[in-house]
Amino acid sequence: MTLSTSNSDKFDVEDLDWTQLLDEYDYARPQRGELRDGVVMQIEDNGVLVSIGTKREGVIPQQDLRAMGDEYLSTLRVGAPIQVYVQDPENKEGDLVLSLTMVQVAKDWEEAGRLQGEGGIIQGQVIGYNKGGLLVQFNRIRGFVPASQVAQLHGRTASEERQQALQRMVGQTIPLKVIEVDRERNRLVLSERSATQEWRKAQKHRLLTELQPGDILTGRVNQLTNFGAFIDLGGADGLAHISELSWQRVNHPREVLSPGQEVKVMVVEIDADRERIGLSLRRLQSNPWESIDQRYSLGQIVSGPVTNVAPFGAFVQIEEAVEGLIHASELDVDPQAQPRDLLQPGQTVTAKIISLDKQRQRMGLSLRRVGEGERGESEKNGGA
Repeated sequence: MTLSTSNSDKFDVEDLDWTQLLDEYDYARPQRGELRDGVVMQIEDNGVLVSIGTKREGVIPQQDLRAMGDEYLSTLRVGAPIQVYVQDPENKEGDLVLSLTMVQVAKDWEEAGRLQGEGGIIQGQVIGYNKGGLLVQFNRIRGFVPASQVAQLHGRTASEERQQALQRMVGQTIPLKVIEVDRERNRLVLSERSATQEWRKAQKHRLLTELQPGDILTGRVNQLTNFGAFIDLGGADGLAHISELSWQRVNHPREVLSPGQEVKVMVVEIDADRERIGLSLRRLQSNPWESIDQRYSLGQIVSGPVTNVAPFGAFVQIEEAVEGLIHASELDVDPQAQPRDLLQPGQTVTAKIISLDKQRQRMGLSLRRVGEGERGESEKNGGA
């Protein structure tokens, strides 16, 4: 775009009462870094002259104007109010140099300071990384996230692994909280860790308030323990107890889940006071016991592997999520025989169904009531 003074602009200049306009501004000597309100005095090929209330007019160089883009430049008019940044109160040529682009940068610094004071959370794009952390873009300012403030890293992360993790984050948009603003040193420090913690705290409060038992959500397995699985619901972790993972017996959650796996869960309990959310995977699966009487009946002969042997008897898996119990008294005709002496986990046995309780989800089995011919090969392999 070519900057020039049109005839209409000249006419406007003649009609302006500059004395009245300039009376609105003080005559304090401009300082580098100040934001000043001014009036466009003249639009020329090499720049724009602006009065900011000083004895001499300032100039916005053509290079700075071009950085604003043609759309903005097309709106400039002589006599129009304008806000400028004092880039150099007096250069080698004695000119007062002003900037439009730096106005936006100065406002970004002000915004960063406000966010630091208020503790607000922003979204920033990762544009690079170095040994110390991440480089992020905050509007027109480049900020820095130290490695200690990156949520997915911890102090024990190896150096090479840390660099790989930082590299993978380039291009991502992450939540950030401003923790240090030093405009003089051009230093803007942000924290993803603090932002994530605060965001999760807010999300957890929301979930505890809004969720109801029976709600179905999609989550991601965060951690496995001996007693269950912690599942990230998008800001808060809920616990699926080991008994709620499957209808079949689960000795450890890793048998059915793995960290990072996406799963559907049902909310079964909300304890806002203790900030706990109870979840279930099992209740979203069909319960094989609901139709158990359609597949099995008293006196039926069934086979399956022994899953557990206890002093009172042995459990046998009849089908997935269905186990029957052979009580110690039903193992052998010898009442003194101990279950562990007769059966071992993994051993396949053939037994007779002697009780079936659909409501209590229990099946009673017997080895001693099965005829020799019915036991078949399992007896030859060391069955009962």
